[in-house]
Amino acid sequence: MKKIALIAFSILYGLNGHAQLDKTYFKKLQSQRVESSDLVEWQQFGPGMAGYCEEFWCHPTDKNVIMMSPDMFNSYGSWNGGKTWQTIKDCDGDGKDLPRIRRFTFSHQNPAFGMAISGGGKLYKTEDTGRTWKQIESFKGRFSELTVDPSNEKLWYLGPGDFWNVKKNWRHQNGQTRNFKNEGIYKSKDKGKTWIKITVGEHSDLDVGRIIVDPTNSDVIISATNKGVYRSQNQGRTWSLAGKGLPVNRPRDIDSYYNSKTGEFVLYLLEQTAFTANGKTVDVSGGVYKSIDHGLSWQNMTGNLAVDFNKITSSSLRNKYWGALATWFETDKETVKKKYPELPTSVYSIFHRIRVNPNDKNEIYLSHNNKHDKAFLPGGAWKSSDGGKNWIAATRTGKYWIKGDDNAYWKSRNNPVNVNTSFAHLQPEMNSREEVWGNRFLEMGVDGKVYICLDQQVLVTNNKGNDWQQIDDYETAPGSKHWVGSGDSNLPGRFMLLETGIKDRYLLCSGEHGLWQTAPLGNYPDKMAVAVEQLEGQNKHGGAHSISTVAVHPNNPDIIYFLAWRQEHRGKLRKSTDGGKTWKNIATIFEADNASWMGVVFQNSLVIDPVNPDNMYFCTTRKPISEVNGPNAGKLTKGGYGFYRSSDGGYTWELSNNGFHDGASVRRIVMDSKNPDVFYAALNDDKGGLYKSNNKGSDWAKMKIPSVIKSVNNIFVDRNTRQMFISCGNEKATDLGGGVWRSKDDGKSWKKIFDMPFIWQTETSPVNPDIIMVNAALPPKAKGNATLNPGAYLSLNGGKTWNKINTNLGQIDRITDLKPDPYREDVFWCAQKGSGWAIGYLKGTTKGWSEK
Repeated sequence: MKKIALIAFSILYGLNGHAQLDKTYFKKLQSQRVESSDLVEWQQFGPGMAGYCEEFWCHPTDKNVIMMSPDMFNSYGSWNGGKTWQTIKDCDGDGKDLPRIRRFTFSHQNPAFGMAISGGGKLYKTEDTGRTWKQIESFKGRFSELTVDPSNEKLWYLGPGDFWNVKKNWRHQNGQTRNFKNEGIYKSKDKGKTWIKITVGEHSDLDVGRIIVDPTNSDVIISATNKGVYRSQNQGRTWSLAGKGLPVNRPRDIDSYYNSKTGEFVLYLLEQTAFTANGKTVDVSGGVYKSIDHGLSWQNMTGNLAVDFNKITSSSLRNKYWGALATWFETDKETVKKKYPELPTSVYSIFHRIRVNPNDKNEIYLSHNNKHDKAFLPGGAWKSSDGGKNWIAATRTGKYWIKGDDNAYWKSRNNPVNVNTSFAHLQPEMNSREEVWGNRFLEMGVDGKVYICLDQQVLVTNNKGNDWQQIDDYETAPGSKHWVGSGDSNLPGRFMLLETGIKDRYLLCSGEHGLWQTAPLGNYPDKMAVAVEQLEGQNKHGGAHSISTVAVHPNNPDIIYFLAWRQEHRGKLRKSTDGGKTWKNIATIFEADNASWMGVVFQNSLVIDPVNPDNMYFCTTRKPISEVNGPNAGKLTKGGYGFYRSSDGGYTWELSNNGFHDGASVRRIVMDSKNPDVFYAALNDDKGGLYKSNNKGSDWAKMKIPSVIKSVNNIFVDRNTRQMFISCGNEKATDLGGGVWRSKDDGKSWKKIFDMPFIWQTETSPVNPDIIMVNAALPPKAKGNATLNPGAYLSLNGGKTWNKINTNLGQIDRITDLKPDPYREDVFWCAQKGSGWAIGYLKGTTKGWSEK
């Protein structure tokens, strides 16, 4: 597309009601909500999921509608049965909506109407089947359940608590590890407009996990709580314990089956696994139960769920068993090993969820999480096909099943022993470990499909648990290992290097999932899509997972360097000489005394001297703002903060902060494209500013910028025009110099061209300097109008007019990198803190980004 056409396009959109930002419009931005234009069409790309998803729901009457809320504070919806996903967050809000939703629920009479409750008590409603949501209430405290009367959409019930927090809320012999002040549940009689509090029992620390309204009688309600099963027969006005037949009466979950034709209603309950001392071993109680009298009494249907743990030879699983006992008895592993050295011949795992097929009451699934919830048996999901008489480990993943040391025992139980789960880029890592990842959730659609999340991918079975396939990514061709995401990314997106010496190879950094490159689509039908291939991470066991920044040798594109800030190889510089096929550490720059999975320090702006590639540079940031949260080291045992340089190809490094003030936070550095001896540094602390070095960072001098500016978050120099752009502001929105400032005379004078309080980044297009992109962040510590309108902004005419372009971005308040394409004027790229990467096409573009 020609430059003149782009400018005309921009003016057209500026004059026809779209988000043009002239001088008057800047005032609008800071005083009211502004809607995004459709100038750019974004689509998120792979890898899908790539993070923990503990909350996932299927619509009760529409098999095609599914909602999920992964742990990076994003939320997605699918309206085609999970084939593709789209953000359901408000692209023109503050980015904080729909955070860590604990429950989505829809009316049975009106499938378009639904509500959602967040763990922090924010209540939302939808009237378009979950495509858009509006907050209608905010409750104090924690919440874990929301349900609707299946016979009356006016009646809704809310359950306070932290029941499903398996990472922190563990059960023990005297209760649980997390308790909150609460006496009951909330009830609405008018579809959520008003709510009343109802007392349940006589407890001050009630934790509500599940509420089920009897579809045959709206007066009857059954609730699973940390204090037992409670039952009401007058729509919640009064409650009584209903644990007759239960050995522990500490339910972990309840589900139900209802046949509308026959009126049959059956409740299914999963008990807490409880241990009691029996000499040198332990006895176990718990299991699975059902009620056929509307919750008045319970019948045991545990069948052969118990396992002879002496037959489980895995040292990893045995270690988890000792951990489960230690948690239950509120002591440590060594103590329980000494007191109960003999393994039990009959034991249940710590199961935590139960689901029954709505079309077959005998098909029942259980799940457990042996990473976080003290479970200790293999098989993330278990299944019975005969109403609880016989149970099998229905999902079989990893080295435990590949090695098959215990196969004889499992076969004696008529349990299949083949590996029956398939993953995308995680497959090598899953094959290399025993079952240590845990199942995050268990959900079943109205059509009988079952969904789970093993480690960091969502899987589904379409054949009653015989095999399970991930649904987050599509492989462009079998065995290619080139993945196109389905749109539900939970990946911590990081720095994107778009000029790598190979035109169609872009390098993409991520947290927890390593380094990626764009890959050919081959015969994949959607040519607007982006395929990616993992270069380092889970594709090689022991690879680096959290990549801060990457650079390519200026004379050899097969030589790649990156820095890692947490997890494997943290604090090290890694190098590849074969285009990313193999890697080795060439320097350990940082060390800390915190746990190895935690961070050391955030590293940014790795650059290489194009004249003398032995000269390499980067910075470490004392005050991170856009980075994926730590926890980082409180104190480094090796390394520090500031400007780093190497003169021997990255093998040794030195700090060079001469001229910076004490405690300086160097957020970004830029090498002058005309003179590699010249550097600019953006300092974002309270005494920050813009600094310049003329001698490769040996000395730094503060440049003169408008005195109103307190913090400089980024510096960018256009290689063609030599114009300089600084991105300014702070998290409190108290920096009156917040915004984008431009200098056309090497920093002698500056003019503000974009006026918002907290700007993280500004970049121009290498092929058209009139194309400018701005990343306007949400000031997290500000209040009022300063928090309006964060996200991505685009100017196509050198900053004269602007367009807000947030539509379809998953996290508008957490954009970590934003760039125009280096080769095309109609393509844009975005990285998000917890929603992976996205590609944007200028409206009307018909060719995919890599098409000739």
